Amino acid sequence: MKVFIGHNLGNRTFLMQMPMHEFFAMSEVANDAGRDGDTVAQRKLDPVHAHKLAIYILKGLVSAAIERREILKKESSAPLLDMMRRLGKQPYMAVQPLVVNIRNCNPRGADIRGDRMVDQRTEETAAFKVFLAQRHVLWVIDGQHRRKAMQIVFDFLEQVRATRQYPKKGNLLGFSDGDALNADDAKVWEECFEVARTYCTILIEVHLGLTPDEERQLFHDLNRLGKKVDTNLALQFDNSNPVNLFIKERLIDALGLQVIENDVKAWEDDEGGLPRKDVVGVNAILFLNRTNISGANPSMVEGKTDLAYRFWTAIQAIPGFGEERAREKTVAAQPVVLKALAKLVFDFSFSNRKPTDGDELTDVLLTRLTDVDFSHTNPMWQYYTLTPEERMRNGLDGLEAYLPSEESGNRDLGSHQLGFMRFGAKHNDIYPILGDMIRWRLELPPRRSAEARIALAAA
Repeated sequence: MKVFIGHNLGNRTFLMQMPMHEFFAMSEVANDAGRDGDTVAQRKLDPVHAHKLAIYILKGLVSAAIERREILKKESSAPLLDMMRRLGKQPYMAVQPLVVNIRNCNPRGADIRGDRMVDQRTEETAAFKVFLAQRHVLWVIDGQHRRKAMQIVFDFLEQVRATRQYPKKGNLLGFSDGDALNADDAKVWEECFEVARTYCTILIEVHLGLTPDEERQLFHDLNRLGKKVDTNLALQFDNSNPVNLFIKERLIDALGLQVIENDVKAWEDDEGGLPRKDVVGVNAILFLNRTNISGANPSMVEGKTDLAYRFWTAIQAIPGFGEERAREKTVAAQPVVLKALAKLVFDFSFSNRKPTDGDELTDVLLTRLTDVDFSHTNPMWQYYTLTPEERMRNGLDGLEAYLPSEESGNRDLGSHQLGFMRFGAKHNDIYPILGDMIRWRLELPPRRSAEARIALAAA
C-alpha cells in the first residue's frame, strides 16, 4: 500500500487511498457495546442518514463510470447517461476523507514494514510502500455512516446483478421498485460495480496505535469542533436537488422572485424578499407534500414544474406581495399562508388521491386567488377567537362546515395585534386550516366529507 507519512499536530499518520470496495473489506466500526465492550468509540448508527449517503454514493458511481469511459476514450454509454439524468445531475461529487486507526501497532508505526519509494529523477522520497497484515484492521473514527452507505450500495449492486430485479424495499433509485432489470440497466450496474472495485478510490487518514480513549477524544474533536453550515447558505450552494434547481432557475432567474438569505425578524425592515429556507419549505409541500426537499429526485419533479411556476406567478400577483414591508401589507407574505396554498395545489393536481376534477380546481384556485382578501383585517383569520355572533356579523356563517372540530387539536392560529395578524410558529397545525378557509372563500370542495367531520367530532 503506497502512503504518505504526515504528522497531524505532531502525531504520525499515514495518508493513503484505496478502492472503495477494498476499504470496506479492510475496515470495521466499534459501535456495538455488546460486541465491542470497553473499546466502543462511536455513536450508534443512524440508518436513515446512511441510506441517504448510499443514494449519493450510487449516483457518484454512475458519474464515475461515465468519466472513466471518457478517460479511456471509450464511446459514451447512453444507458449510463440516461441513468444519470434519472438520478439527477450535479456539478461535482466526492466523498470526504475518512479517519481511521490501526489499534495494535506502535504509535510511530515502527512495527509496520515500510519501504521508501524514491523518485529516480530527483532522488527524493516520493512515498512509502507499507505492508499491512490481516491483523491491521482499519477502525473507523470518523466516517461510520459513509462506510455503512458503501455496504448498502454494494448489497444493492449484488442483489440487482444476481436477481435481475430491483428490490421492493431498500431500492436506492427512488423509482422502479420491484421492476425487472432491462438489458441497459443491467449494463449500468455491472459498470458501477467494476468502478467501485477499481477506479473509485477514497482518501484515508490513518492514525497509529490509538487507545479507545484516544479514539473517543478524536471522534469528539472531529465531530463537535466544526461549525454547522447555515441552512440558507447550504441551500444556496446546493445544485443537485431538483426542487432547489427549480427555485434557482425558474423562480429566481426567470420569474424574478426575490429570495434573501436571512430571516426577517422585524417586519418594518422587510424589503419584500422571502428567506431561501421558507421558499424551499413551500416548494417541498408543493412538489412532494413533505416538510423538506431531502431525497427528491428528478422523477418526483418531472411534469410538475410548469404548474409550480404558474403557482408562484399567481402568488406574485397578490396585492402587496414582494413589496417593501410586504409582511405589513399582506398575510400572504408569511410562509405559513404560502404553505397552505401550496398544499391545495398538491392535493388538487399532484396527489395520488387527487379528485377527478383536480386540475379544474387548481385552475379556479390560481385564477381567482386575488379574490381572497389577504389583508390583516380579514376577520376570517381570527375565526377561532370570534364569538358565534361576531362570526355571523362578519359573514363567516358556513365556514364552520369546512373546518375541523373546535373540540380537539390545536386551533391557535396566532394573534391579531396592533392591526397585524401574526400566525403562529406551529406551521404544520396551522396551514391545513388556512387551506380550509381558502377553500370556503373560493367555494372549492371541503377537505373532509360531512360524514368524516361528524365522525371526527364524535371521536
